[in-house]
Amino acid sequence: MSDRLAVLLQYLLPKQALTVFAGKVAGAKGGAWTARLIHWFVGRYKVNMAEAANPDIHSYATFNDFFTRALRSDARPLAQADFICPVDGAISQFGHIENDQLFQAKGHTYSTTALVGGDRELAAQFQHGSFATLYLSPKDYHRIHMPCDGRLTRMIYVPGDLFSVNPVTARGVPGLFARNERVVCVFDSGHGPFVLTLVGATIVGSMATVWHGLVNPPRTRDVRVWQYDKQQVLLKKGDEMGRFLLGSTVVMLFPKNALQFNPQWAPAQAVRMGELMGSKRV
Repeated sequence: MSDRLAVLLQYLLPKQALTVFAGKVAGAKGGAWTARLIHWFVGRYKVNMAEAANPDIHSYATFNDFFTRALRSDARPLAQADFICPVDGAISQFGHIENDQLFQAKGHTYSTTALVGGDRELAAQFQHGSFATLYLSPKDYHRIHMPCDGRLTRMIYVPGDLFSVNPVTARGVPGLFARNERVVCVFDSGHGPFVLTLVGATIVGSMATVWHGLVNPPRTRDVRVWQYDKQQVLLKKGDEMGRFLLGSTVVMLFPKNALQFNPQWAPAQAVRMGELMGSKRV
């Protein structure tokens, strides 16, 4: 199938209905049927169950339990670095933020302001800063961890579309990551403020954070905001902060002069949680 046809199908598919259906299937306790589904998925996507804290696929009550499985405690050692990679996946893009724009793919940029739900004051904190977009494929570990120590100040749910977020769609759908449904998590840190955004996609049944639980569903038409200024939600580098129940992509924003990326990073490169992402710019 050509890239152009694949993107066209994204516009035609009933993405919302497919996502609701997939969420129900993934959350169902189907016994032997669930085990067969997991077995097929492991074989189809070559999932490395040897890294899982629980490698027995027959012991997972639901597909979601399997999909959000924990890893062995020694599977992802943390680099001695200022910033570590928060997920297993592949680098979609990374670089500098200029004129409120982030690079998506050749021929496409999108607005930092749009990404964070229209908050210009928040977006302005990252002018001339840095961003990184990391794509999680079906085979990857789908828990999300902290790139550095942080204190949560705000969480924003932004309703949106449910396009796929694979590389083909990223090249073909303008403004993809500021167009899809997303959960924007805002932190303070010793390096200044930073944002970690969980981007939804087709059949991403839900997104969850460790301090809130499931954020969606419900799927609302309006932006929802939770303030944590008066609470001490403190997370250390490497701590789990959330997870995808099917899906997806994370987009991180850092302020000017906060982060110098790992010089070995390159688009399309595979990365693993805990690896060196960058150092404090000096």
